[in-house]
Amino acid sequence: MRWWKWLGLAGVAGVAATGVVIARSERRRRAYTPDEIRTRLRERVEDQADGRRS
Repeated sequence: MRWWKWLGLAGVAGVAATGVVIARSERRRRAYTPDEIRTRLRERVEDQADGRRS
């Protein structure tokens, strides 16, 4: 194969891998219940009010 074909295949593989990472993080994000999200947001606000940043 020529080098440009390998470059194209690498690009396609990169796009596919990026899609997998995005889908995985989206599933994790959607797995939280509204109560869990509310609790986590309140904890963040309290941390910032105390002057700590994560």
